[in-house]
Amino acid sequence: MDWPKFAYCYDGSFAGFLTCVFEAYANREEPVCFLTEGDGRVTLWPERTVEADQQKARRVYRSLDRSLGQQGRRLVSYGFLTCLEERELHLWDFLRLGYERGPAVVRDLTDPRVAALDRAVRHLTREAHLFKGFTRFSDQGGVLAGEIEPKNRVLPLLRPHFAARYPGEALALYDRTHREALFCQRGRWAILPLDQFSLAPPEGDELDWRKLWRRFYDTIAIEGRYNPKCRMTQMPKRYWGTMTEFQREEPPAAGAVRPT
Repeated sequence: MDWPKFAYCYDGSFAGFLTCVFEAYANREEPVCFLTEGDGRVTLWPERTVEADQQKARRVYRSLDRSLGQQGRRLVSYGFLTCLEERELHLWDFLRLGYERGPAVVRDLTDPRVAALDRAVRHLTREAHLFKGFTRFSDQGGVLAGEIEPKNRVLPLLRPHFAARYPGEALALYDRTHREALFCQRGRWAILPLDQFSLAPPEGDELDWRKLWRRFYDTIAIEGRYNPKCRMTQMPKRYWGTMTEFQREEPPAAGAVRPT
């Protein structure tokens, strides 16, 4: 299609992106890049600022099932959570193709527009699966709190797992990479932007539980089968920074003031 080209500026939300899709088709324009506040990029293309509109976003979202099927809708929804560079452009290209060809488009992995998005979503789901086992929580005054450093925005995929696993607990999981946190309590949940988050130093029962976990971790290790390369394959090193078994904190000295 030979539509005039624009740089679309939006708020970075999924609803905002879907609103961009709505406006692009309504105005018969082709987005050549998607800009968000603070990304610092400069473009020579004329810019169009699009405000997120929930009604327009819902119309586009409902069209995904009708035009692309459930698999196509999943690819778009999950694709927006990936760390794929220029993911909005990849999603736009996939949507344009999907609206032309229908649900069968998801199976055409010979098309680079489909293949790139499929790879990115598989990377996202694999990372989320690993974090189900690699995430560690600490008792912070009655709240189970933890931190992760994912490449993708995995909190929406982790939410059903941890909410079901700890149904009676207040839960907070912070994503350091994207500066957002998942909060769950009594069946209610929210994922909110959060610029700063820090766990209090462990003490009391929490410190004892950490020592017990490390002792268990070290005890079940088989010295004769020690294989660092294999361990880093199954448990990549980038996950270690937030895992209890790889940390060695000391209890605060007597009379020390606990940081706030």
